[in-house]
Amino acid sequence: MSGFRFSVRLLNWFDRHGRKDLPWQKKINPYRVWVSEIMLQQTQVATVIPYYQTFMGQFPTLKSLAAAEQDDVLYLWSGLGYYSRARNLHKTAQIIRDQYSGRFPKSLQQMIELPGIGRSTAGAILSIACDQRQPILDGNVKRVLARFHAIEGWTGSRAVQEMLWQLAEQYTPARRVADYTQAIMDLGATLCTRRKPDCAACPMQTACQAYALNKVSAIPTPKPKKTIPTRKSRFLILHNQRGEVLLEKRPPAGIWGGLWSLPECNHDVEIEQHCRENYGLEIGQVETLPEARHSFSHFHLQIQPLRIAVSKISDRVMETGERVWYNSASDDQRGLAAPVMRLLQNAT
Repeated sequence: MSGFRFSVRLLNWFDRHGRKDLPWQKKINPYRVWVSEIMLQQTQVATVIPYYQTFMGQFPTLKSLAAAEQDDVLYLWSGLGYYSRARNLHKTAQIIRDQYSGRFPKSLQQMIELPGIGRSTAGAILSIACDQRQPILDGNVKRVLARFHAIEGWTGSRAVQEMLWQLAEQYTPARRVADYTQAIMDLGATLCTRRKPDCAACPMQTACQAYALNKVSAIPTPKPKKTIPTRKSRFLILHNQRGEVLLEKRPPAGIWGGLWSLPECNHDVEIEQHCRENYGLEIGQVETLPEARHSFSHFHLQIQPLRIAVSKISDRVMETGERVWYNSASDDQRGLAAPVMRLLQNAT
């Protein structure tokens, strides 16, 4: 790689071909960069853009986000997935308001201590919004550096990550650090993609070791596969005579934490007795709907939806304060997981 200056090549390419009109690249400040970085975790740019624009329209400042109800935050996140991101976003906004007088800390260590902000996200905020020389190592950057140096092994392993962090630190320049950060993420997102990378257009091709060794398709090494179990559950679409559906608020942590969902029960439970004992409901017709499947990172969920007519309602159904009769046609805005939204759309 003699004579090959990584950051210079990358910045020259970015000046000519980089993306500069994404919503979070305008009116740059730590808050806007932070929200975009959290949304972009595990999610494609094209998917994030409309969510980001809507979110910023509702919560244009950290102060407005910190003052919001969690339900309102989760509602705007509905369908984006990985809902712990939204809960942490809300929690962190309140911490910054209360402990840092509404201003983002400028220390990398203080930033990392905030909920939902890891080293790479902190580096992105500080480099893009604060012009600090901080390296980043998101999925796109890992792929670029692993291919450039033909580093084999899963990029999530400690040994490989340590090597990649050293390279990220080495290549991050002292000047134009914000542009460099955008550029290396852009390169991975547009040219050095996971599948069908455009090596012919890549400014790094002449020194890329994976390209020289014809190993581009093999690097990075895929994550070791695990057998993912399947869980089964019945989702109860309990509807009253007004066409409203009973929803329950899920616990604050865990799958779909803090979101509103349909009541669930195991397959071996007698439905009529379950509804009477747990909700104080007498039911009529039970209709079995087509099964649905939703995959999480660590298990598959096989959903058997049951559309159930409620014939009699007691006061006990609302005793917990964590249940509501929901009408999707009303202005009642609640955070719903994508599979639940689809079930409601198909069954009501």
